[in-house]
Amino acid sequence: MSALSFDTPLLSGDELLELIPQRPPVVMVDHFYGMDEDGSYTGLKVEDSNLFCWDGKLDECGLTEHIAQSAAVRVGYLYKTAGEKVPVGFIGSVNRMNYFALPQVGDELRTTIRVEQEIFDITLISAAVQVNGNTVAEGQLKIFLKKDA
Repeated sequence: MSALSFDTPLLSGDELLELIPQRPPVVMVDHFYGMDEDGSYTGLKVEDSNLFCWDGKLDECGLTEHIAQSAAVRVGYLYKTAGEKVPVGFIGSVNRMNYFALPQVGDELRTTIRVEQEIFDITLISAAVQVNGNTVAEGQLKIFLKKDA
């Protein structure tokens, strides 16, 4: 990460709910650390109560949903700061997803979202999820925005 750090969140808690369509118990991002020229940065503390936790670990579906919501936070933040209505996004495809480890309850996910390509209302993002500096998942998502929702 260049100028930003994962030390101090820019937004957390209920402020994040203004940026994404999900609501508890399916909210998979609890911190937004901001954006810079390299990407946007989010976090999540893995809790035992998380819908995607099994036997003390966050599963692959949970990691993928965390990435998707991290991308949604990025879009929501851009639209909200521009004074525009936050659009709803839909996952069009999940590509090249690799899971290297399943985070455990108590782990803090640190996720970087990078825009690889934007064409009209379609965005291809790449994501890397880390725990304690180790990459636990990475991949690409194609996201479609429905701006008139």
